[in-house]
Amino acid sequence: MKIERLLLSQIKDSLLPGKVLVLYGPRQVGKTTLANDLLASVPLRSRFVNADELIYRDPLSSQNRQRLGEVLGDAELLVIDEAQRVPNIGINLKILIDNYPNAIVIATGSASFDLANKISEPLTGRTLTFTLYPVSYPEIRQAWGAIEARGHLERWLVWGGYPAIVTTENPTLREKLLGELVGAYLYRDILELEGVRRSGKIVDLLRLLAFQIGQEVSIAELATSLALNRQTVERYLDLLEKVFVIFRVNGFSRNLRKEVTKNPRYYFYDNGVRNSLIQNFNPLPLRNDVGQLWENYLTVERRKANQAAGRSVNSYFWRTYDQKEIDCIEEHGGRLYGYEFKWRAGEIRRVTRKEFSQAYPGSALSTVSQENFEEFLA
Repeated sequence: MKIERLLLSQIKDSLLPGKVLVLYGPRQVGKTTLANDLLASVPLRSRFVNADELIYRDPLSSQNRQRLGEVLGDAELLVIDEAQRVPNIGINLKILIDNYPNAIVIATGSASFDLANKISEPLTGRTLTFTLYPVSYPEIRQAWGAIEARGHLERWLVWGGYPAIVTTENPTLREKLLGELVGAYLYRDILELEGVRRSGKIVDLLRLLAFQIGQEVSIAELATSLALNRQTVERYLDLLEKVFVIFRVNGFSRNLRKEVTKNPRYYFYDNGVRNSLIQNFNPLPLRNDVGQLWENYLTVERRKANQAAGRSVNSYFWRTYDQKEIDCIEEHGGRLYGYEFKWRAGEIRRVTRKEFSQAYPGSALSTVSQENFEEFLA
């Protein structure tokens, strides 16, 4: 089944001469497929090179105008896949764009920390950045149809949205593919690029986070549980964010002294990766973490929806020390929007609604359940 990615049209509209488009995203999320779909759909002379191949990596890292020009050839659009493999890629792309100002370059990478550090400074003002996430619910709905996508909601909550997982019907094969995917995250990106040697601790850290979705995470408690120092835990968390395994959400506070803001919450970019780490692919009726799966799913799907809609949003959670909380707070357009995620239909507690509304007049509060989540993710 072909799944059309919504990001394709945004990238096509951004193909400007003299610009470098940087496409980030986790491994196996479909960046190469998206790049090839783009090349097939635009009326430009184009060339695709894989920086994993030494035949291209050497000239791309040469800082030599002639050799860089040979990579470009007569192409108007050059795609460099796995660009983080190229030493000094940012400087070399600057040389390329300076000497061939009509060229358009797309650089893809699965490790944002490595590629961003190499590109951002040399190419200040000449880059546009995009993130390709696992397949979103609207993309599944577009490919499968509205009835089918909604009818398989439990599947997306348990197995996640990686393209190979979405299109695989055999649960045993899905589990194997996810296991290999998690290995690629942890061992290839983090261990190779940053020289992390204690891979077991990384896995243990992720498992601890997998059971704390929807809760504030104490770095000190993680460090104690893992028998690591605080600095090491913070470094591991930072690396895991930068290779698109997890992301943090901070607490929102502006008015009340009793609002909780010290510790963040962590979510996984994909439910399937989270479930693979804890080895639990049981159907929802046999699980005691349905609320966590729903909150993680809606939190990351909303990020995808905001990107697709071009909404610039600051996202938080809100909680007070006396246990009043709202799962998601978005700040945009000068207004606050609060969302409480409930697997079953329900209302925000009256005392919670009253306290938040009094503290932040003009804010909007609503619940997101199975009954209205499609509107939330539209």
